[in-house]
Amino acid sequence: MATTAPRDSGKPRYLQIAEDLAQQIRAGVLMPGEKVPSESELMVRYAVSQGTARKAVAEMRPMGLIDTHHGRGSFVKTQPPVLRKSSDRFRRSHRRAGKAAYIAETEEAGKTPAVTVLYVGPVEAPSDIAERLGVPTGSQVLARRRLYFSNGIPTEEATSYLPWDIAKDIPELFAENPGGGGIYARLEDNGHTLAEFTETVRARLATKQETVALSLSPGSPVFHLTRGARTESGRVIEVCDTIMAAEQFVLDYRIPARD
Repeated sequence: MATTAPRDSGKPRYLQIAEDLAQQIRAGVLMPGEKVPSESELMVRYAVSQGTARKAVAEMRPMGLIDTHHGRGSFVKTQPPVLRKSSDRFRRSHRRAGKAAYIAETEEAGKTPAVTVLYVGPVEAPSDIAERLGVPTGSQVLARRRLYFSNGIPTEEATSYLPWDIAKDIPELFAENPGGGGIYARLEDNGHTLAEFTETVRARLATKQETVALSLSPGSPVFHLTRGARTESGRVIEVCDTIMAAEQFVLDYRIPARD
């Protein structure tokens, strides 16, 4: 017997079905970890074609409500987002306590963080990174590429780029584990006192490579965040290029009203 989602002549039927399913998830009718009705079940339940049912499921993926696994179907997500507070995560007190930003923010969200180092070594600076670092395009820089996990789930992939003239004199920056507080602590240990961080955030759909790296469903959104770390002398000594699974994060910024 067909189920009738509220019909709105101004919306395509697949959107009505997606919104009805989303409401069931938010209301707890479909519980975390539970399998979402298959395309054939949706066809019967809502009296629609296979194409409409397929589009309805596809529409739910960017909402961050379901995970789709090839050959198994779609399931209601079980992971709430990590709360990421830009105003707090780079506090010097975290570094002094031996915690890098990701470790601190993930633990504050009540989750277990982990990091896998994918590459550490010299690379030629891409043009956009070189511009931010103030070095010629193609200059040798140190790259540190990592994959971050929260409760065993990959959440972001980040690559830090540091000017070679600074990095070459700090051996810990070439180690997989640079020590407590991460690379920012090692930079400050060597006299490069950090004054501010600037971030640019863009939202887009994940590439195929990013979908694989972060175990995302096809069509999932990501945040592309680029951060620069500037010292008290005014020099940018690190640029971090980060791809984040948008469904795992809330970006929470504190903006002072004073001059």
